[in-house]
Amino acid sequence: MPKMPKLPDLEKSLSELSTLIEKMEHGELSLEQSLQQFERGITLIQHARSLLEQAEQKVTFLTAKS
Repeated sequence: MPKMPKLPDLEKSLSELSTLIEKMEHGELSLEQSLQQFERGITLIQHARSLLEQAEQKVTFLTAKS
């Protein structure tokens, strides 16, 4: 299985997810490519969720200090 590229920031993750979804919806990929892209999409979603949780924790911490 090919090595996954590094994880981008939130905005790039969301943009890449949008591109992956579009390609998969239009049937532009083989089954193997679709599975690889699906795996990449799951990784990006988990990464984006983690980034959002970290941001939320930071906001909570900062507002609690006020």
